[in-house]
Order: sequence, then C-alpha cells, then structure tokens
Amino acid sequence: MENIIIQKVVEAIQLLYNENIESKLVQPQKTKKEFTGDLTVVVFPFIKASKKSPEQTAQEIGEYLLKNVEQIEDFNVVKGFLNLSISADYWLEAFQKINTDASFGFAPTSGKTYMVEYSSPNTNKPLHLGHLRNVFLGYAVANILKANGHEVFKTQIINDRGIHICKSMIAWQKFGNGETPQSSGIKGDHLVGKYYVEFDKEQKKEAQKKFDSWKNNHFSTTNPEIIEQYKEGIQDVKEEKISQEDFDKKFFEIAMNRTELHREAREMLRKWEEGDEKVVNLWKKMNGWVYEGFDVTYKTMGVDFDELYYESDTYILGKDVVEKGLEKGVFYQKPDGSIWCDLSAEKMDDKLLLRADGTSVYMTQDIGTAIERYKKHQNLSGLIYTVGNEQNHHFKVLFTILKKLGYAWADGCYHLSYGMIELPEGKMKSREGTVVDADDLMYSIVQDAKSMTQERGHIEGMSEGERENLYSTIGLGGLKYFLLKVDPKKGMVFDPKESIDLNGNTGPFIQYAYARIQSLLAKATQLGYSKSFATVETNDKEIGLIKLLNDYPVVINEAGSLYSPAILCNYIFALVQEFNNFYQTVDILREEDKNKLAFRLQLAENVGKVIKSGMSLLGINVPNKM
Repeated sequence: MENIIIQKVVEAIQLLYNENIESKLVQPQKTKKEFTGDLTVVVFPFIKASKKSPEQTAQEIGEYLLKNVEQIEDFNVVKGFLNLSISADYWLEAFQKINTDASFGFAPTSGKTYMVEYSSPNTNKPLHLGHLRNVFLGYAVANILKANGHEVFKTQIINDRGIHICKSMIAWQKFGNGETPQSSGIKGDHLVGKYYVEFDKEQKKEAQKKFDSWKNNHFSTTNPEIIEQYKEGIQDVKEEKISQEDFDKKFFEIAMNRTELHREAREMLRKWEEGDEKVVNLWKKMNGWVYEGFDVTYKTMGVDFDELYYESDTYILGKDVVEKGLEKGVFYQKPDGSIWCDLSAEKMDDKLLLRADGTSVYMTQDIGTAIERYKKHQNLSGLIYTVGNEQNHHFKVLFTILKKLGYAWADGCYHLSYGMIELPEGKMKSREGTVVDADDLMYSIVQDAKSMTQERGHIEGMSEGERENLYSTIGLGGLKYFLLKVDPKKGMVFDPKESIDLNGNTGPFIQYAYARIQSLLAKATQLGYSKSFATVETNDKEIGLIKLLNDYPVVINEAGSLYSPAILCNYIFALVQEFNNFYQTVDILREEDKNKLAFRLQLAENVGKVIKSGMSLLGINVPNKM
C-alpha cells in the first residue's frame, strides 16, 4: 500500500503541478491515533512544486488519490498532513494473505550473515541477574535477525584466564580442603564463585590490618612513594582538599593491592602464563566445574550458542597485528617499549595496546579476536557485541583502531549497548557476594508462578509433569519478557513479583491471551464449527486487528534494524490488548451468521499464530492452557 501511494503521489504532482519530484520525498507513515485514517503523507516537501498552501496542496493530492487509487475510500486534511483511509476490502484481502502464509512476518533469505556475541562470562563466578538481561537480549536479537532472512552465528567469548580465576584458585587451595561439586552437592560455578567471594573477604581483612597500621604511622612497606603519598594525603584532608572518605577509599585500595593474597594471585597468573603444570591442571579442573554449571544454567534459560571462544586461546591473537601496525606506522612506541595508538584525531586518549614487557591488554585480544572471526566467516555483514553500557568507550576505541588498521568491515561492527539492572534496594557487587544469582532467581520466579497458578486453578486434568512445565513456562516467560520489554539502552529496576503479574505489560498477560485463543478454538472444534469463510462484511474491531496483524513484518524488520526486542514486545502487547477488546465486545461462538463465525475464528487463530511466533523470537514459550 505504501509503495502504491508513493507512486501515485509522484504521479499526482507531475499531473497537477507539472513538476517532477523524487519518490524518496514521499514518506507515508501510520496515522496517529488521535486522527482519522490509516496512512499519512506529509505534504510540506511538495509546496515548492505546487506553489500553494500546505492545506490546499494536501486537498488536491487527496482528491487525486481518491479518484485514482481504488483502495483509498476517504481522506482528510489537517494542516499539512494528508490522512488517507484504506478500504475494508483491502484489509480483508490482506488478511487472506496472512491466513495462508505459514511463515507470515518472516523475510526471504537476504544473503547476509551476522555474528551475535552475548553472555561472555568470567569463570570465577556463576551467572547473575545482569547476565540474564545480556543473554536474553543477545539471543532474541539473533532470532530476530534470522527472521529478517539473515544467517546468524550465536557466539560467546569465555573469560577463562586472568587474575579473577587465580583468586578463586588461591582461595580454594587455602580454604577448600579438597571440596568439589560432587562432595559438596554445590553446582560447579557456584562452588568456584564461593571461593572468589572468600578471597575478597580474606583480602579485605589483610588490607584492613595494613591500612590500620598506616593510620598508626607504622609502614611495613619499603616503598617511599606510598609513604610520601599517604602523608601528603593526610595533609590534604587536614586542609580539606579531599574528604576523609575519599582518602580512606583511595588508600584502602592501595592496601588491597599490596596484600600477600594479591601477591600470590599475581604470582599464580605468572605461572599460568608460563605453563606451570600444577597451576594449569588446577585451572582446568576448576574451569571444568564452572562450564558444567554454565551448561545447566543455559539449558534452564533455553538458550544456546553456535560457536565458543576462550580467552585463554585468544588473548595473544592481537600481538602480531599490533606489531605489524607499528611497522606500518599505524601505532607508535614509547621509550619504555610499550605500543600505543594515537587517537587524538578522534578526540580520545591514546590507547595502550602492548605493555612495556610485551604482554597484551584486553584491547589487544579484542582486535585479534575480531580479525579471526572475519577470517573464519569472510562473508560476515556485521558483528554485534552484546555488552553493558559501561564498555561504550572500549568498543568505540576498538572499532576506531580496526578502521585505522584498514579493515573496511569494521563499519559493520556494532556495540549492542544496554543499561544496567538494579534491584529496588540498589546495585549489585559480585566480589562481595551481593549479586542476584541467575539460577536462584529463575528458580524463585518459577516457584512464584507455581503459587500463582495453583491459587487461580484451571489446571485440572493436567499431569504433574505438565503442571511443572507450565509453571516454568509462565515464570521464565515473565522473567524474559520483563527484561526485554525495556529499550536496551535504558537502565531498569527489576521487580520479580511484577514480572509474573497477569495484568499489564507482562509475559503472563500475553501468554494468557494465547491460551484463551487456544481454548476458544478447541471449543469451536468440539462444537463442529467451520473456519472456512467467504467474503464477509467486517466491523471496526475486526479491521483494527487485521491492521495490527499486517504490521508484523514491518515490526520484525524494525526490531532487526534497531537491534531492539523491545519493539517486538510492545507490538505483541498492543496486539493482545486489541484482541482482548475484540473478544469482550464482539460475539464469536454465539454469532449466528456461520460465515462471520468462521471469519472470526480464523481471525483469532491468526492472532494466536502471531503471538506465538513473536514470543518465540523473544525466546519465550506460550502454553495452550493456563
């Protein structure tokens, strides 16, 4: 319809005003709810051609379209806006196409390939609430891109090396007494996370003793620079140049980094990088526990991956690239031997790429990993990183450096930045053990869904297995939808109880509408009603539903273009609201006209089809009974 209008508006301007305009100037858009019409054309770009007022120009173009486009049955003008009403026959014809299209909404093969990275956890702790938003977002975006006709590879890079895992290893050696997931009955990732928290507690105790001795002017450190900084800091506090709180925070962190535990962790990392057999074997054993735990969590989440990358394999990938970049003059070297990228032209600070001792940094690894991915998948149209917004600068620098190195595909790299999640009581801190564990949260929400469902009833005749599956479907559906319905760029406060509410913009509200439709169709089948209909006279409620259904392909396209599942969430919610209004005000099973009855059953069935399809793209199941 939009293409027809574009063509006819261009034609109208040529015939009415003897002027040719580019078709891109004609941009039909959905008419706002407060006005009458289906599509609106803004006529201000045509004033130069018409040499008339916006209202008169809109009136004349509207009259031309009314005479020459059979699908347009009426129009109205509001200032420079031409609102067009499309005929009921057009919408009924559109519905017939929807009704017969088994893959309605999905685009044909595009020939493009994308890689979507998400999750990418550290192996020193289990997944938490923040990971849930990351994983559900990345997985949904991958599904939506597939629905747009693209080939998609879902991937993650597992941060399995570095000081963080060494901290868990040191704590397990010191305090673990040989504890294993099997001996303790604790899930592997939880067990390793337990010792990461234990390390932090013990390190803080040691740091506090050191800090207290500094306060008493007892410096065990032989570093004169720290002693001098400390004394200058005390003077700054006295002169009120800095607060006592900021002073304490700064020097407590210095004390943390000078503890014996921290030294041991750094030494263990050095041994790991040198390939020390005992350290590497312990590293493999504890990471193995974590991977087994992650697999269980991902299965509960209902997500998967096509490819896995490990930091222990990729952390040196970028070193050769950086050294070649230095040879070509893309980078520069400081007197101490460290290699940097000059980003002054981009108004950013210069970026360290190799330390003076030749070791790599995270940026080095990310440069190498990106290049390796494009070597493996040479036809990649885009590489999408699902990472929180605290890394905005990192990815801006990464993509800039890749461009400086001459990789044209860097323009296809995209940081799917999302806001942080907070609880009503505030932020989470993983090393202090105050995060909301993903496994615990999913279990808790499923249990809440179980209680809610049992209170409502309507589960008679279901086996115990079917009931447990229903509780999981409702609970996890509510959790996923709650985390996906918010624009990814925005931060959010997570409320577990609200996520499974049967009222409002929630997953269970949508799931209940789908179950209601399935119940309606099952009852119609029992009564022997046909769903085969001929041409039928439609009412406004029915046309409203058809219009929304017709938007589904456009919504999928927009959600894919903007990498925003929230667009799809809000569309499904609007569709359910429209259906509920239709269901409550229009007779279906009590309709005496069998042709109208059949049409309404087909309409309900297609609403259900789109709900199920859209929720599936979000990674959410819908139950037939609820």
